[in-house]
Amino acid sequence: MEQNDKLNNDKKAEETTLENEPTVEVLKEVKKEEVDYKAKYYYVAAEMDNYRKRMEREKENLLKFGNERVISDLLDVADNFDRTIGMLKGDTDQKMKNVVIGLDMVQKQFLDTMGKHGLTPIQSIGKEFDPNFHEAVAQEYAEGKKPNEVIKEFQKGYCLNGRVIRASKVVVSSDKQ
Repeated sequence: MEQNDKLNNDKKAEETTLENEPTVEVLKEVKKEEVDYKAKYYYVAAEMDNYRKRMEREKENLLKFGNERVISDLLDVADNFDRTIGMLKGDTDQKMKNVVIGLDMVQKQFLDTMGKHGLTPIQSIGKEFDPNFHEAVAQEYAEGKKPNEVIKEFQKGYCLNGRVIRASKVVVSSDKQ
């Protein structure tokens, strides 16, 4: 009887072991789920990396161009300095000459300060007309000048960290009289 009980127990243990062992299909399914989770992990990791890079670019652009509106508004002040100095330069009175020197110094300091924040003037006179940097307001014949060469500048243009924030308003030479 003991031997029978032992055989029955061994048989039950073997059946239980066989029932608890995963089948090939179950193993394949588990492996497939593992591969799916890995793929999802790599996808999410790549998305996070892209998000981090995008946020860095946006932060950099915000630092470079966040003050664009303020600087654009201050360009009118720079223009008024130019106009005032231009009007007073022809005066022969010594006091007015001293005022012009003082205004020149203030204007230079103002533009230097703006330059520290990324503002650079666009050089136009004598350059070939470039619609990316210039806005043609007139065209006139100028002897000895190439066609499409900038001969006068009505309003100075400026770039902020390499981006044009105001194009130069210019007069372009024409080949016809």
